Amino acid sequence: MTKLLQRVIGEIEKLPVDQQDAIASRILADLKDEKAWAARFAATTDDQWDRLAEAVRLEVASGDTVPLEDAFPSETSQQ
Repeated sequence: MTKLLQRVIGEIEKLPVDQQDAIASRILADLKDEKAWAARFAATTDDQWDRLAEAVRLEVASGDTVPLEDAFPSETSQQ
């Protein structure tokens, strides 16, 4: 176990039991989600990646996309 993880667990142990359980549930859900995504990525073929890339290129070319900075404005642009 890393020192950072030990530190986090130490901080979580200071919380009330219901909050500890809530955090544990979120972590377990995240781990499950990460595992599922990793499996999906591993199962994706080169042909599927190529088709996805082509679909994205077509969306960009047709103007069906939004610039990243518009979709996720930075903190400084929101002020």
